[in-house]
Amino acid sequence: MTVSSDEARRLALALPEAVEQDHHGRPSFRVGGKIFATLWDERDMNAMLDEDGIRTAVHEHPETCEEVWWGKRLAAARVDLDRVDAGVLAALLADAWEGKAPNRLLH
Repeated sequence: MTVSSDEARRLALALPEAVEQDHHGRPSFRVGGKIFATLWDERDMNAMLDEDGIRTAVHEHPETCEEVWWGKRLAAARVDLDRVDAGVLAALLADAWEGKAPNRLLH
């Protein structure tokens, strides 16, 4: 149950109109100009879910997900690529993508 950083990248880029761009020296994955995920390092990916989504991910997958706080804002779920199942990561990325995608892609 491990996902390589290349596989994580493929899962993110498989979403409609997803593109990869540099974000402060790290790969970010965007739709409509908005970041829905970052490859934090070779073994961790951040999924930019809403607060409820982050809490749900951490509750349902405590062995693979943890909260990421930026200042006082709950900003993302950090996913441990060494422990996550590819299906779980794909679902988290899809949820994060859906939260950022323009309306025209959601219908």
